[in-house]
Amino acid sequence: MNIIVQKYGGTSLGSIERINNVASRIKKWAATNYKLVIVVSAMSGKTNELNDLAHQIDELPNKKSLDFILSSGEQVSAGLLSISLNKLGFETELFNGSQIPIKTDSNFTKARIEGIEKKLIHDALNKNKIVIVTGFQGVNNKNQITTLGRGGSDTSAVAVAVAINAKECQIFTDVDGVYTTDPRLYNKAKRLTEITFEEMLEMAGSGSKVLQIRSVELAGKYKLPLRVLSSLTRPDVDIEIEKVSGTLITFEENITMEKEIVTGIAFNRNETKFTLVGVPDKPGIAHKILLPISKANIEIDVIVQNISKDGLTDFSFTVNKNDSAMVNKIIERLVNELNAQSYVCDDNICKIGLVGVGMRSNVGIADKMFSSLAKENVNIQMISTSEIKITVVIDDKYTELAIKVLHDAFELDKS
Repeated sequence: MNIIVQKYGGTSLGSIERINNVASRIKKWAATNYKLVIVVSAMSGKTNELNDLAHQIDELPNKKSLDFILSSGEQVSAGLLSISLNKLGFETELFNGSQIPIKTDSNFTKARIEGIEKKLIHDALNKNKIVIVTGFQGVNNKNQITTLGRGGSDTSAVAVAVAINAKECQIFTDVDGVYTTDPRLYNKAKRLTEITFEEMLEMAGSGSKVLQIRSVELAGKYKLPLRVLSSLTRPDVDIEIEKVSGTLITFEENITMEKEIVTGIAFNRNETKFTLVGVPDKPGIAHKILLPISKANIEIDVIVQNISKDGLTDFSFTVNKNDSAMVNKIIERLVNELNAQSYVCDDNICKIGLVGVGMRSNVGIADKMFSSLAKENVNIQMISTSEIKITVVIDDKYTELAIKVLHDAFELDKS
């Protein structure tokens, strides 16, 4: 079958008007020879609303109960979209994560997909029905509801597309593609018609909110074409025109990309920096700090350990702000266990990532980045690098200035 998987995010489904707009868009695609599987997020703001209710009862609510609550949002948007499509004359089939089933591990609120059954989806497609699947959720081997973490509907869509051998996975959102940086922050940002999976992975890891990083990893692993499109444009636009207006995430590095040293700048203001001050500098200390955080299923991002002085060192790392309350409790315990002097927690930081496959074959990128920031008196607190990315952590109040300075320095508006 010629299958397309489309995922619609919360903003795309944020009101009845927008849900009807999505239904009209699906109608256009259904008029082609494509079979359609639609993966939906909860309506805009619904997951936050449900999460806030749980946290009004307990600052650290039971994660299994939290997943049970949060998973309800996607079912509402799936049902409403189904009704809208039915009104347009289409037969639909609705599935939540446990019905397909989408099998996951038992890491509640951050579950990972282990497998997806495809029979029910294929059966419905063979009956010429439009299939609607709730994103973000799955079920473990005890038949308990799990969720995949924020942005998890992207991963649901890619995983379903891989499982049913779809031709392409299309992510419809409130922007019309991937930009050199967030156009809401800097109006000189340019839309990219293509970007490599490797670059998109680094952009997502640096804070670009267009796609969840796990969805990019999964698509890259199975070489599934991904396309980012806007759901807020006219639904009657020709399909081929719509494709061109988005961004294709591709496997191949276009020859013309050699001319572009830097592809884009991503940033993340949703991280917290922790610093253990005066930690004994001895073998295994990093392991003792990071192990309990890892056991709590918390991802650590940038890590820096200072040079030892008088047998002591400072150890810094960043985590997502959503995990900072839990990390705070762990660090309070570690200060005593490791005989550290103290610890510092800083919420007012921003991580900025400069990304581009052209970095592999060009020198002086880091120097240009650091000197550009220095000229504006932007202090760099932490640095990390990969083959095609340079990441810095700065004070959040300099975020907009830093983005504009770097965007201009590398002339990304001329891309």
